[in-house]
Amino acid sequence: MQFLISVMGDETGTATPEELAATAEFNQRLEAAGQFVFVDGLAAPSTATVVDARGEAPVITDGPFLETKEYLAGFWIIEAPDRETALRLAAEGSKACNGVVEVRPFQTL
Repeated sequence: MQFLISVMGDETGTATPEELAATAEFNQRLEAAGQFVFVDGLAAPSTATVVDARGEAPVITDGPFLETKEYLAGFWIIEAPDRETALRLAAEGSKACNGVVEVRPFQTL
């Protein structure tokens, strides 16, 4: 099973050198265990562009979809045999990046 571990950011938006090192170490452990699929951080919400093509013509708007103090700052996509393993890994990732994370399984198509 694959899971998305979303990292929530806040207005500070800056990781400390210690958090970056701990996160890199966590990523290496995921790779060594064969659980790593993909990881990346996201640019600030102010760089976002919203595209809504539900109508006759697309509407393109600068800025994030939602105005909020918290936002999606980055994510891991991991392989785990079950939810319990994904939650354990998410707890390790949360500790490493010193942030709140959300865990969601991918839908199987």
